[in-house]
Amino acid sequence: MRSISWWSCFILALLHALPPLTLCKQEPPPLPVLPIPSASQLKWHRREFIMFFHFGMNTFTDSEWGTGHESPSLFNPTAFNVNQWVDMAAENNFTLVILTAKHHDGFCLWPSQYTDHSVRRSPWKGGGGDVVEEFIEATRRRGIDAGLYLSPWDRHEKSYGLEVEYNEFYLAQLRELLGRYGSISEIWFDGAKGKNATNMTYYFQDWFSTVKQLQGSINIFSDAGPDVRWVGDESGTAGATCWSPINRTSLKIGDANLENYLNTGDQRGTDWVPPECDVSIRPGWFWHKDENPKSLDQLLNIYYNSVGRNCVLLLNVPPNTSGLISSTDIQRLKEFRRAINTIFSINLPSTVKASSQKGGKDGGFSANNILINDKWSYWAPDDKRGGQHWIELGGGHDWMTFNVIRIQEPIWLGQRIKRYKVYVNGKILAIGTTVGHKRLHRLKKAVQAQKVRITILDSRGLPLVSAAGLHFDPFWHSLQGNQTQTPN
Repeated sequence: MRSISWWSCFILALLHALPPLTLCKQEPPPLPVLPIPSASQLKWHRREFIMFFHFGMNTFTDSEWGTGHESPSLFNPTAFNVNQWVDMAAENNFTLVILTAKHHDGFCLWPSQYTDHSVRRSPWKGGGGDVVEEFIEATRRRGIDAGLYLSPWDRHEKSYGLEVEYNEFYLAQLRELLGRYGSISEIWFDGAKGKNATNMTYYFQDWFSTVKQLQGSINIFSDAGPDVRWVGDESGTAGATCWSPINRTSLKIGDANLENYLNTGDQRGTDWVPPECDVSIRPGWFWHKDENPKSLDQLLNIYYNSVGRNCVLLLNVPPNTSGLISSTDIQRLKEFRRAINTIFSINLPSTVKASSQKGGKDGGFSANNILINDKWSYWAPDDKRGGQHWIELGGGHDWMTFNVIRIQEPIWLGQRIKRYKVYVNGKILAIGTTVGHKRLHRLKKAVQAQKVRITILDSRGLPLVSAAGLHFDPFWHSLQGNQTQTPN
């Protein structure tokens, strides 16, 4: 038998002298608080900005709602270039653009087989053009997603008002759009209709089911979802309290009495149907020669009241009669994008601490998670400890000058926070209710502080925070007369 060497004996003795190896056990994440978003809804939330293009017969008749009796010969953009539209959107970081394939006048921007009221009968490209096709191809070239709007109200179609016949007609056009052009990320339905319009029952559930059959990962927008809901106004303003959950059984498309409910959502809602804020860069939805784009101040205010209140901003930029986006609109969009980048490119806090953290120091839910650029990390407090939960943002040895507070939740685990306060040196700086994907507070005056504490007063289950920040908005600051406040 081979003898054990002195070296082997030394190694064995050393191993016996060492303490037993302890493996680090990862703390499991908290259970979600239902409802939670689907994968396509979560992608939609993270876009924050999407763009609408209202273009069609109304562009050439200088109207907002056409009659349906316009001659197709009026549609003739002389310098049509949809690549210009999409390039402009992509260069300003919009990742989804939506086209009005058919508005209320019934004129179709594609050669539909089911109507004579389309580009096929227009002089544009000798009747051989297809705006929808060129639009989809342009989005693919730039690597952004496409959406379509097909108005349920059709003032041209003779079958409108005949329940079965019109619903069959509408579904046929829906199948053309969703079956002919490849992947579509969002489809837009609304209940807009004139006061004297013919009474008509839309088979929305049939339409929704068909949409999901044709496009499995698409988001459906309407007053009642099922994936994205209208915010209840066209000013780009969500409620100061704004829940993504809502009860779809309480909703009816086109019911104006539900606008307040749509605006705020429902903390007891059983369905995840987040709000989309639609607003035009101009006073009208279609291009009009005598209109100008909103000012930068107006657009920033819309941003804070939409993206800053748990919404996605759907900003309409209408092409003109030549088939191009006007230079004034392009310039304003560039200013808007630069302003957003200027405000949020720098996050002032360099340190963060919290009341507690789930799993302790190595549990994976550290307060430091809220300052790192990782879309899946978050802070979670210890659910076994009582008292209020809080996080404290610090500037180290430096004073932070800010006028914008940002708080975000990991909404893939549900929307939780119901009420919170923000303190500087024990004084209340801001009070809020819901957070959701993103909550922004724009202060009336710039504040100087070394530490800012966010205390969560109430939540659905354990409160979670995925990101937080303090930022300086020089555009708002200048409007307020360069006022700076230093709390005592």
